[in-house]
Amino acid sequence: MDKMVYLKFSFRPGPQLQKKYRNVRAGYVLNNAKAVAGGTRMSTSVKATVTVKLSDGGCFFNLVGLSHGPDDILDLLGKSLLLEIVSAELDPKTGLEKKPISGYARRTGQKDGEVIYESEFVIPGDFGEIGAVLVENEHKNEMYLKHIVLNGLPNGPIEFNCDSWVEPKFDKPEKRVFFTFKSYLPSQTPRGLNSLREKDLVSLRGNGKGERKTSDRIYDYDVYNDLGDPDSKSELARPVLGGSKKYPYPRRCRTGRPRSKIDPLSETRSGTFYVPRDEEFSEVKQNSFITKTAESVLDALLPSLEAVLLDDPGLGFQHFSDIDQLYNQGMPISKVKNQGPLQSLVLRLVKAVEDADDVVKFETPAMFDKDKFSWLRDEEFSRQTLAGVNPYSIKLVTEWPLKSTLDPDVYGPPESAITTELVGREIKDFMTVDKALEQKKLFIIDYHDLLLPFVSKVRRIKGTTLYGSRALFFLTPDGTLKPLAIELTRPPMDGKPQWNKVFTPSSEATGLWLWRFAKAHFLAHDSGYHELVSHWLRTHCATEPYIIATNRQLSVMHPIYRLLHPHCRYTMKINALARQVLISADGVIESSFSPSKYSMELSSVAYDQQWRFDREALPADLINRGIAIEDPTAPHGLKLLIADYPFANDGLVLWDALKQWVADYVNYYYKNASMVQSDPELQAWWTEIRTKGHEDKKDEPWWPVLKTPEDLIGIITTIVWVASAHHSAVNFGQYAFAGYFPNRPTIARINMPCEDPTKEEWKQYPDSELLVCFPSQIQATKVMAILDVLSNHSPDEEYLGKHMEPTWGKEPAIKKAFERFSERLKELEKIINARNKDNSLKNRGGAGVVPYDVLKPFSKQGVTGEGVPYSISI
Repeated sequence: MDKMVYLKFSFRPGPQLQKKYRNVRAGYVLNNAKAVAGGTRMSTSVKATVTVKLSDGGCFFNLVGLSHGPDDILDLLGKSLLLEIVSAELDPKTGLEKKPISGYARRTGQKDGEVIYESEFVIPGDFGEIGAVLVENEHKNEMYLKHIVLNGLPNGPIEFNCDSWVEPKFDKPEKRVFFTFKSYLPSQTPRGLNSLREKDLVSLRGNGKGERKTSDRIYDYDVYNDLGDPDSKSELARPVLGGSKKYPYPRRCRTGRPRSKIDPLSETRSGTFYVPRDEEFSEVKQNSFITKTAESVLDALLPSLEAVLLDDPGLGFQHFSDIDQLYNQGMPISKVKNQGPLQSLVLRLVKAVEDADDVVKFETPAMFDKDKFSWLRDEEFSRQTLAGVNPYSIKLVTEWPLKSTLDPDVYGPPESAITTELVGREIKDFMTVDKALEQKKLFIIDYHDLLLPFVSKVRRIKGTTLYGSRALFFLTPDGTLKPLAIELTRPPMDGKPQWNKVFTPSSEATGLWLWRFAKAHFLAHDSGYHELVSHWLRTHCATEPYIIATNRQLSVMHPIYRLLHPHCRYTMKINALARQVLISADGVIESSFSPSKYSMELSSVAYDQQWRFDREALPADLINRGIAIEDPTAPHGLKLLIADYPFANDGLVLWDALKQWVADYVNYYYKNASMVQSDPELQAWWTEIRTKGHEDKKDEPWWPVLKTPEDLIGIITTIVWVASAHHSAVNFGQYAFAGYFPNRPTIARINMPCEDPTKEEWKQYPDSELLVCFPSQIQATKVMAILDVLSNHSPDEEYLGKHMEPTWGKEPAIKKAFERFSERLKELEKIINARNKDNSLKNRGGAGVVPYDVLKPFSKQGVTGEGVPYSISI
């Protein structure tokens, strides 16, 4: 008589998911056990336990999508969930796939926020190794499948981590496949799984036609043609970014919505901003603090702020003390919507005031909390170029004198007004200009040629202005930067010649105030560049094509998919939200930053002129900016020209740790170059990133080749660096430094007071004039609210080196490599703490200075200014 093995599937979702979402296309085996009975051909009884996740409120039907009636009857009859066990082996007699073993799972209970289904299977002795489970949802609605466990096998249980939405068969007749934990290169795939591997990938690619439904799991590419809304208002029309020489851009996820009636090249903004179903926050997101906060800001707080200031949207702050009140007493607003049960979830910034209206009361930003006057100090202005929220712009001066490359017939004389004589006066106590150039002591942040073509257009918009700008710095003997000059340029316009002026630090009253105005304008430009280029373009936007290609071309069984998987979490959904309210026409960026309606065009120009994949790696970026030179004898193989450069110093330690982890992982699966070159999925993935995801740059000669394990290590390290450390460096310090907006204004609303020499009244009350130049009340509070959200870590954040993917833990060599990686990151935390206590490193600390913690790998929840998640998760 055959020996029985029972396979029991339990859906037990748990009180809350450990992750915000898990974009897993296939489940995983928890061990290497084979479903055979110790070398015999006796059958085995296996029990399958399936776990389905409940909603936060414990309402099964809310989350799982089940409704009373037919679905209840199916559950009672045990006909609601069909499971099929798939062998990894072919039938030796026919050479065909073995017939799966099928059975329905019956709902058996509910516990700790999970609903459990169970089923029993008889596995024949010659069935072979279990390779996958097929799932068919017989309900009328989708359900969130958490995991499947097979118990009763001779070598122990097998677990399939699903963490995925399974649509009803009435909407999606194809069964969902969940593979085991074991990773396979395409050539190593068990023959019984080859067909399923390919079918799963095909199902994720779609056919490029039709409008995507919220339940779809299709990954495809499109241009940024949904930023404008010409059907609503003609002034909300925006150019399509991507697909043209004029506006090159990375690709986003295709949604397939109807085209605009006014502009057939644009897509309408009706309906949802589709992302593949498992890229959504999912309904389980109600357990996520960050998600609730973001939704509250966007859906409730911003309209309330605008309503309060509707009578005068351009109203600025009358006194600097009024700004302070935002943190002390707060700003009264009308009642925030989403009353009732959701009121307790609304943004933590909103504090109830008895039974009257609400009030927005902001947390005190770290910089303002430590030294409320630090924004006025030139030393802090310079320090933040190295240890602030945008450490990616400063570079070495390599050509002198400074000169524009723009057409002088259009933009005026190309020569900079920052002359040798002027610089000489500023550094005469240190050395000559020639010596400073020779010893590489002059550094610059240069937005002149990028911004100047936009100046005339921007100045025709009410409530903003713009200049081409650059700021020059000198590296002093104590390792700090001394600001030397800020140059502001207006091109010829309205019958006037080019206006160009240089401002320098001054102790004389008028000169001092002009210097403060110049800093305000330059910082507004730097804020715009930071948000549109350093942050959005180089991390969020450039990464989306990597995620799409990973899902389209790499099977979930592929080891590189499993390496990249945690670095993809949440990014597509966050980007969709950005297109919806942040970077859209008249969104937060356009309404609150200097480039206004031309903000995304500016981002496209930066992509065209500046973005190169081969320079996104940290060492390559530092070398390209002239900040570092290759030196085999130096730590990390690089010598920094600015020795006390907190971002670079901490970043290089993290880069090396990441690269070693990636190298250990890649070298385990790819022993030689031929294995890389002969991997069709891997080669298709890299080809698609270059030719589809970044199609407008597909012919550039600088793209790395993919022929060796070393090539692959470099490519993947760059991708995961951008998604983790780069994003953290430019994101999680935003509220600390820009939450007090005089330190980093996002917009300068009026021209420099000296541009029109006939206006002298500003000298009577220069502080009032500066407040008029700063963002208006609605602009400032909107941006502060958004930055508070973006700077937050959720309670379930997944940090580099802390969370280990289940698949990594099942390969002993990979597990050991990850543990070494984790130890290196713990050591980095100690290194950063020690550096911040070193009084000789003046760019890292001092009286009233915010220490540089942003690249500390781990963090608690909230606005902490530290912590490096795997992915661009907010």
